Formats: sequence, structure tokens, C-alpha cells
Amino acid sequence: MSWLLDKVLPAIKAKWPPNHTGPTFIQQDNAKPHIDVNDSEFIEASSRDGFDIRLCNQPPNSPDLNVLDLGFFRAIQSLQEQEVLHTVDELVYVVQTSFDKMQSHELNNVFLTLQTCMKEIIKIRGGNNYRIPHIGKSRLERQGNLPIQIECEESLIDEAESYLYQ
Repeated sequence: MSWLLDKVLPAIKAKWPPNHTGPTFIQQDNAKPHIDVNDSEFIEASSRDGFDIRLCNQPPNSPDLNVLDLGFFRAIQSLQEQEVLHTVDELVYVVQTSFDKMQSHELNNVFLTLQTCMKEIIKIRGGNNYRIPHIGKSRLERQGNLPIQIECEESLIDEAESYLYQ
């Protein structure tokens, strides 16, 4: 809990655009060390200074909805595997260094993939029988057209709501 309160929240608040409105969500992967999404100490700390930072848990057994599994860990692991390690302390140092070296556009690509997966899951009404869509992120980035978020058509949202409330 102290890492979340003393490191994560201050880092988010320091880097967040000042004109952002609406809530910001931190997704947990349901591992036992994580805190309850309604933890009063976290809620109090995360709402200071006009922020609205909330916790949510990923759906169980949904690796395509876990942004960490989907690309973040893989990206850090590929950087870390370039080093020869002999101790746990060296591993911790290399993982931290790999995280620090990670470019923001790489993280954006992971979140774009997450959003395309979410959209496909909505299209098939919650299943996992779909292919992860490829939108040509490298090409779009070279052209200066890489989005920061994937748009979900209103008709798809309406269709999903109709299905849910049948």
C-alpha cells in the first residue's frame, strides 16, 4: 500500500495534464497483494488536490484485458534480457532501468492494443474468440496519425447495451 500511496499516486499526479477532466483508473490484476478498490486510505489520498483516481480490477482470467500481460511486461523483459545477471539485486536494478528506458510511445502502443481488444470483445459480446486486431501502429506513427485512443462507435455501444439489458 505504501508503494501505491508514496510512489504511484505522486508520479501520476506529477505527470498528468492539468486540463484533464474525468476519472483516471489504475487497473489491478486481482493478485492477493493488491488492495481493495474501496480502500478508504487510497480513496482519501487519490482524491486530494482535485484528482479523481480510482482503482479497478481486471476481469479474472482475461490476459487480453491485462495491459501488463498484453505488452508492458514483454517490453520490459526484452530490455532486461539484453543484460547478463547473477543476483536478484542485479535483476531488480535491470528491471527498474528497463522501465526507466521505456519510451512513452511504446506504452501508448500497448494501450492502443488493449483498446482494440476491448472493442473486439464488445463486438463478439464478451467472448474471447477473436484475433487481436492490427492497426499498423508503426505506419500510423511515421505518418503522424497514430491516435492516443481508439474510438468506439456509438452504434456498437448501443448494441452492447441492448444485449446486456435483454
